[in-house]
Amino acid sequence: MDDVEMIPEWCRDVRRVAVLTGAGISTDSGVPDYRGPDGVWTRDPKLAEAFTHDRFMADPQVRARFWRTYLGHAAWRAEPNAAHHALAELDRAGLAVRILTQNVDGLHQMTGIAARKVLELHGSMRSVVCTGCRVRSDARATLDRVAAGEPDPACRDCGGVLQLAVVLFGQYLDPDTLDQAKRIAAASQVMLAVGSSLLVEPAASLCRLAVEAGARLVIVNRDPTPYDDLADEVVREPIGTALPRIAAALTATARPN
Repeated sequence: MDDVEMIPEWCRDVRRVAVLTGAGISTDSGVPDYRGPDGVWTRDPKLAEAFTHDRFMADPQVRARFWRTYLGHAAWRAEPNAAHHALAELDRAGLAVRILTQNVDGLHQMTGIAARKVLELHGSMRSVVCTGCRVRSDARATLDRVAAGEPDPACRDCGGVLQLAVVLFGQYLDPDTLDQAKRIAAASQVMLAVGSSLLVEPAASLCRLAVEAGARLVIVNRDPTPYDDLADEVVREPIGTALPRIAAALTATARPN
């Protein structure tokens, strides 16, 4: 950034950045969000029942619909976009960057950022876990069984119900992952909340925790959120242009760790 005078005060001399990302960061990669005009729940409100843990466990037909949905999920064909790459560049510039993502698509890791720097708060669609014996396996193997004609594939080890390793409605976040996310938020100097409605708790409350610990909060989202009043800046421009600009501002005066 040529004109350092134009850099916002909250960008200056930052070393530790926490980034809470939601579905909006992946829409430029062709992955639909959930509540937007063309979102998953907007287009098919009844589909949400397939993402409810109790219904998923109780009804084979609900599970079959769930597996069909993920069999053709856009994330399998997606590539990281400019916003994902901007965060990876921020990390490569030497800042202490930690990504706390509500997404399950794995696109952050595809930029080359170390997996240990990405906390998947809601799990990953790239793994499957047996709800009986807890064995984990690659999701593609299970989806291949669905494609071959098994509508509701069971665990081959114990016969239990298989679930993508994602947090469904009615399930709790992994407590260790959430505790780590809280520590990261509290230690950050700047918290970026990107592409999230900030309606889903407890992930959204990481913003308040960061602010109460002294961090500057910057929200990049198309629509208003419940946390806008806490933010030092709210950015409504497209994420694909906003995040590279913000990353450049943060690195312009940064003191890397």
